[in-house]
Amino acid sequence: MSERVAIVGVGQTPGKRRRGDVSQVELVNEAARAALDDAGLTIKDIDVIICGNMEFFEGTVFTDQWLVEGLGAYQKSGMKVNDAGDTGATVFTTGVSHAASGLFDTVLIVGFEKQDEGAYGGIGMRSEDSFFNIAGGSGRAIGSMWSTAVSVLNRKSATEEHIARLRVKEADCARKNPYSHLKLNLTVEEVMNSEFIIDPLRFLHACPTSVASCAVIVASEKRAKKITKKPVWVKDHICVHSGLQPRMGEPWLNAGAVFPTGPQFRWGVEQCAIKLFKRNGITNPRKEFDLIESYSPSTWHEVDYYEAIKLCEPGTAWKLIEEEATWINGDIPVDPGGGVVSTNAIGASGLQRMAEAALQIRGDGGEHQVPKEVKSALAYAQGADQFATMVLFNKTL
Repeated sequence: MSERVAIVGVGQTPGKRRRGDVSQVELVNEAARAALDDAGLTIKDIDVIICGNMEFFEGTVFTDQWLVEGLGAYQKSGMKVNDAGDTGATVFTTGVSHAASGLFDTVLIVGFEKQDEGAYGGIGMRSEDSFFNIAGGSGRAIGSMWSTAVSVLNRKSATEEHIARLRVKEADCARKNPYSHLKLNLTVEEVMNSEFIIDPLRFLHACPTSVASCAVIVASEKRAKKITKKPVWVKDHICVHSGLQPRMGEPWLNAGAVFPTGPQFRWGVEQCAIKLFKRNGITNPRKEFDLIESYSPSTWHEVDYYEAIKLCEPGTAWKLIEEEATWINGDIPVDPGGGVVSTNAIGASGLQRMAEAALQIRGDGGEHQVPKEVKSALAYAQGADQFATMVLFNKTL
């Protein structure tokens, strides 16, 4: 990046199942105002606005145009991003690239989803039509969750009891996060006895359908140092496309298909890690990062990604769980705010990973703040089977 870039402001709305009290315009406005307040800025200080959501989920198009009022985007530069579950992360890196270009100093980045409006998610989730199978597969998210679970069990990376223990960890963290949607008080027994969706995937393993918005403000180095005493620096970022586009009539080649290397959701994250770690000389992620923010739409995904990002050797993720290494008090905390399995407003989810990483590095995590000092963090997201985005953050340059 030609200009070094930092996060200078963060704003979120609490995750909910429904928000009948606000329109989509008002929802994004809540997050945008919160981020501006956090940075001590006004909309006049913003040069560019980048926004994104899974607009078909709400049955809309041209999101960037009709959200102008809520975003404060009138007569400002900007653009819209939409790449499935990766949207929030790609919105973030697009904003970072604008600030790094040297053409803009301060960028407002907003991701949201209002899933209490529209029904595309339900249609896509249940459809067996070949149109919906293209690069997504029948079952879509549920198919990926199920095949990830099968892959984890086949590799002996974890048992169902390990998954239940991890789900309790996620729930405990979520109850401490004021922006979390699900605030469940779970036991291992409750998780293990919850209803099956598709064996071995259980209802309590899966993420909810959430309504929320998240906003992050990034700025170039000189501007960032003037705005805040606690900038969170973007060290590097990468996006990987798997590029799988199966032909009509080949529903077996989908986001849930189990290949020799595992489900395709894992593949993108793993490739991001390989490339980004090599570029930055990272050889021991468990020791070199203080925190991980993971886009894990099910508890099985979190375990799968432990191995994909090289926190442990293949087939040994269960050791991290037994050691409670990824708990908030562990040596490598993962999702101390409860993660995607507790809140999944899809267009915001990837951006929330970046926001949560920034709050932890700043020491502003509140009740879910990691006890140790967080100097470096890794955050990532993925969507469908084509996109994965990963970002490295540092407390200092």
